[in-house]
Amino acid sequence: MSKKTFYITTPIYYPSGKLHIGNSYTTIACDAMARYKRLMDFDVFYLTGTDEHGLKIEQKAAELGITPKAYVDGMAKEIQELWQLLDISYDKFIRTTDKEHEEAMQKIFEQLLAQGDIYLGEYAGWYSVSDEEFFTETQLAEVFKDESGVVIGGLAPSGHEVEWVKEESYFFKMNKYADRLLEYYNQHPDFIQPESRKNEMINNFIKPGLEDLAASRTTFSWGIPVKSNPKHVVYVWIDALVNYISALGYGTDDDSLYQKYWPANIHMMGKEIVRFHTIYWPIMLMALGLPLPKQVFGHGWLLMRDGKMSKSKGNVVYPEMLVERFGLDALRYYLLRAVPFGSDGVFTPEDFISRVNSDLANDLGNLLNRTIAMINKYRVGVIPAYKGSVTAFDDSLASKVSGSIRKYHQAFDNLEFNVALGEIWDIISRANKYIDETTPWFLAKDEQRAAELDSVLVHLAESLVAVAVLIQPVLTQTPRAILDQLGIKETPSLIDLQFGWLTNGEVVIEKGEPIFPRLDVEEEVFYIKQQMSGVEVKKEWIPEEVELTSVKDVPVKFEDFDKVELKVAEVIAVEKVAGADKLLQFRLDAGDAWHRQILSGIAEYYPEPEVLVGEKVVIVANLKPRKIRGKVSQGMILSAEDENGLTIVKAPNVVNGSIIG
Repeated sequence: MSKKTFYITTPIYYPSGKLHIGNSYTTIACDAMARYKRLMDFDVFYLTGTDEHGLKIEQKAAELGITPKAYVDGMAKEIQELWQLLDISYDKFIRTTDKEHEEAMQKIFEQLLAQGDIYLGEYAGWYSVSDEEFFTETQLAEVFKDESGVVIGGLAPSGHEVEWVKEESYFFKMNKYADRLLEYYNQHPDFIQPESRKNEMINNFIKPGLEDLAASRTTFSWGIPVKSNPKHVVYVWIDALVNYISALGYGTDDDSLYQKYWPANIHMMGKEIVRFHTIYWPIMLMALGLPLPKQVFGHGWLLMRDGKMSKSKGNVVYPEMLVERFGLDALRYYLLRAVPFGSDGVFTPEDFISRVNSDLANDLGNLLNRTIAMINKYRVGVIPAYKGSVTAFDDSLASKVSGSIRKYHQAFDNLEFNVALGEIWDIISRANKYIDETTPWFLAKDEQRAAELDSVLVHLAESLVAVAVLIQPVLTQTPRAILDQLGIKETPSLIDLQFGWLTNGEVVIEKGEPIFPRLDVEEEVFYIKQQMSGVEVKKEWIPEEVELTSVKDVPVKFEDFDKVELKVAEVIAVEKVAGADKLLQFRLDAGDAWHRQILSGIAEYYPEPEVLVGEKVVIVANLKPRKIRGKVSQGMILSAEDENGLTIVKAPNVVNGSIIG
């Protein structure tokens, strides 16, 4: 009997910049689902890849002085290396520059053109290069107008600026399929998830009337040429969506993968691109006479406290940093546990470190360490045989494990990753409580209760086996680490997981090793924040090793510096020196018998010098007086200068004449 198939896809990522943990969130979620289905004996095909055409890519490459193909080659390699680091178990990585994809896209375009679903016209409207998306004026988040009220620009919902585009374009007849699409929504209530996404599509886009979609561009060349009219390139979003079937060989001589796996079980993506996948893509498939995917799931965003991740905000978190510092499983666990899948979630360094410490180091780590230690101490490292319920608490623990396993499967099937992980941690919590209830340290003192002690130890080991098996889809390294410490070489099947799997005689490791060392909260939170801001963090501050910088080459001895007298002086009056563009003449109260005068060449930085009256400034008080433009200058006013200009050094709230030193 052949296995059931399961086809899951990430969006194909637009390689216009380095991917952050928000992108990793989607990919890890798909990976967890793919691993779960494989463990449940499904024939899985997991697709990811890169969307490599469009004006934005062409512009990026031009900025770097390289060809678009050279640019996307480098970015695709970087993304594949990231997926390898994150242990992503994809079956294919598609690139829209692949020859097979381009040929399939051209055939599809010509078919739609021939059957009248695509026609030639002229596009005039607003276009966002950053989003590679067209907008009507009513769809813009903000509109810019000139003095006469004419619209001259605006902002897309993403916040990116739009520009007016007018060019010959092919159009796709979207409205032709609008009623059929609504009927499909009604007949397939699970097609769009969560439910709120479906309501948004209907109310915001379909009911107001679907406009025909511009399907080609002529103002740039980096795209797939329309075969019958090569001055046009296919609009990047039509090009991108076709990847889900071209990756399976649709439109080629060998479409066996398409025949086997299509329609997709799940298209997974961030909520910002749900419209393309639930309106444009289904309509394209309807026009082609092909089955629609079974479900489109638009999850929420992983946000920061101050909104979406942005380099300009200095709040971007890259997965490489977290994996290098805290390990892969800590990141994978956090992303799928901390955020209810489908809703927006907020990443904070404090929450990340807290999760690692409380859930992984304390709960799971301590349960494993305590169990290994007790089996070594009380049974010379050998796990006793499982003999069912012996103590008064065994049934309760076994019942909890079996109940959580059932709920775990339900949660995974509903893409509720945080719920599934919550069930696993309920088992861990119950097992830790079970230790306190059964008090094995007291049982060990009474030979008459040896059977009870045996039961406690094997129930704990069985619980850990269950945990190791259940966490396999999410944590890819920890399950084997747990089983190795328990002396278990063969991993039990997830399909029929239950108590009683262990045979008598497994030997645990002699000394348990922490699988998640406890972290110093203050130090690690500081580290993550510094990495987010791009500031290099020194692990240890050694003053003697700091390389000091100075604009003066000759160091000053303390004895020489001690000869300088710095004092606080209040500006009594100030004015420009006649005939001297750069000079200001200051009258200062520096605590002397009467006011002193200092001339300073800072007039260009203080065009209205009277604003300085009343300010307390710092002066070099014992500088030998000299004549400038026939006027005496009795010292020097200190100032600080950087790329932004010059500022006088001030000393507010200090008594006039006070010595600084």
